Amino acid sequence: MHRSLTVASVSAALSALLVSSAIAEADSHATSDEVIAAQREALATATKGMGYGPQSPRDIDANEGRNRHGSSTAPAVMDMTLCDIHFHENAEHKGGAFTTYAGNGDGNGYGTGFKYDGTLTQAELAPIGMRVGDSEHGDLVPGDTIEIHFVYSTAQATLGPGLGTCLSDAIGNPQLRVEAVVGVLVAEGGADFVEMSSIEEINGLHQVPNLPGDLGEPVVYSGSTTGPSYNEKGSPFQVTWSVRPEVVKLDIASVDAWLKSNPFNEDHAHGVRNLVTNLDLLSQIN
Repeated sequence: MHRSLTVASVSAALSALLVSSAIAEADSHATSDEVIAAQREALATATKGMGYGPQSPRDIDANEGRNRHGSSTAPAVMDMTLCDIHFHENAEHKGGAFTTYAGNGDGNGYGTGFKYDGTLTQAELAPIGMRVGDSEHGDLVPGDTIEIHFVYSTAQATLGPGLGTCLSDAIGNPQLRVEAVVGVLVAEGGADFVEMSSIEEINGLHQVPNLPGDLGEPVVYSGSTTGPSYNEKGSPFQVTWSVRPEVVKLDIASVDAWLKSNPFNEDHAHGVRNLVTNLDLLSQIN
């Protein structure tokens, strides 16, 4: 009995030491708050007095903003054409049902952003036995949050890889709109992402008729394109955003199926831009 306790004690101590070492190692690779603050300062310096329009992403629960360079609100989606679909790992926006900060990540847009605030069942979180959206930044697993961007343009846009398909040489300043849907991935019982993202041509325009309509009143505001490449510089592209505040549960297998076959050559989740908090770079939400 005494020997068993001693072995158990040593084993427990060794386990605790390994866990402590792993945490210390993870912390040593984590991006510090000072790095994120420096990125925000670089963004403020690069945009000050330059006339940039309001930026994204933002806290959709906070209405205040001082930037008045935004363009007029883009038309409704039925009067525009879909030109791109992609998604980011973790929500870029904060608010509604996704306010849990994922941490500072790697400083380049991965491992940061905001997560679904709710809880999931064991069945929803069960391992799935496959790697979804695998890339150098990892893969997606049940419980992960994603923010999906359905991008529309007033230009004669095409369906293809990259936001360049949303622009046209014939129109130098097309209006852009992003319908944003935040989803949490589940192993079973979720909505079919392939069906949600199904594209149809309606009145000569590409549309996504199955966008969820039960995720709360979308927050509409004037902002910009996103992505971590804009952490330290302003985005020159003005966008009307429509961000749904609630979260849809998505079948992770259907997300895998979409990544393996879509007209945008999307095969993994994108990184996220730092949340924009500088009021000089935010529009007022009415």
